[in-house]
Amino acid sequence: MIERPNPRNGEVCGRSPGSAQVGDDILIDRVKRGQTEAYGELVRKYQDRVFNACWRICGHLEDARDLTQEAFLKAFEGLSGFRGQSGFYTWIFRVAVNLSLSHRRNVRRRRTLPLDANAGETGAQTDELARRARNESIDDPTRGPDEAELHRAVAHALQSLDEDQRAVVVLRDIEGFDYQEIASILQVPPGTVKSRLFRARIALQQAIDPALTRERE
Repeated sequence: MIERPNPRNGEVCGRSPGSAQVGDDILIDRVKRGQTEAYGELVRKYQDRVFNACWRICGHLEDARDLTQEAFLKAFEGLSGFRGQSGFYTWIFRVAVNLSLSHRRNVRRRRTLPLDANAGETGAQTDELARRARNESIDDPTRGPDEAELHRAVAHALQSLDEDQRAVVVLRDIEGFDYQEIASILQVPPGTVKSRLFRARIALQQAIDPALTRERE
């Protein structure tokens, strides 16, 4: 059963520890040798992060659960052909993001759950997106708009981005992948990643600034 992401269990805007890759190699080798229960360890290790990315790309909570399960199933079915050119962490995100983008395009008009519906859990993520979009330092003394207003503005702005920009923002500013890893996941050149991220942050800033202006009035 895929549960909702819980930022309290670990970092929200950073990568999983680099040492996890050694463990992934061992687990994958065990699965390939028929110890399929080892795959459950990979699922438990990454399901919250993958679910969070699916949710923020597709915008619908229940669909994100289904997409996460589908991503891990597809990865399991294709594990025999996994050659390790990228880490499993990168590979499972590639599967999940592609599924989420396809789903988003197919059901674009479907009513979605607002991403600020649980601001207590997602506040650190939206605050980080706002900070990056506005190019602020984390201890900027000029900061301090109403937290709920900021989270609503960022969540709405994220929903308004097109699919490609949304994916880049989620992978870079929430999941903390570097440009080369994002390029590998999305299968585009690193330069394309940078240009999409640049345009996405401008769009986020333009959407966020009116909310901040109202707060200061």
